[in-house]
Amino acid sequence: MNIQIFGKSKCFDTKKAERFFKEHGIKFQSVDILSKGLSAGEFRSVSQAVGGVDALIDEKNKDYCDIKYLLDDAKPDKLMECPKLYKTPIVRNGKTATVGYCPDVWNEWIKSEK
Repeated sequence: MNIQIFGKSKCFDTKKAERFFKEHGIKFQSVDILSKGLSAGEFRSVSQAVGGVDALIDEKNKDYCDIKYLLDDAKPDKLMECPKLYKTPIVRNGKTATVGYCPDVWNEWIKSEK
């Protein structure tokens, strides 16, 4: 299992995700999405895995209005430019990924590894 957790240091759900994998003894790579963002390849892979760009956008963010009315093809550029608009944590396991706190899905990943 190759787990990457893209999150924000002050995000409660990101901390819960990291705790989940620690408690299950699974090593993970933690990436600060605010300073590192997602590479273009990571972005494509994750957005495909979660069902599109809109699933990655944090609608509760105070700056959501900056992206809400953009055309769909402009949203990826805005997310790359402004990573605080990502909904976190984004947890990636190879070609699969989740957005938000999803312990049920992660448990399935663990079961399928055994």
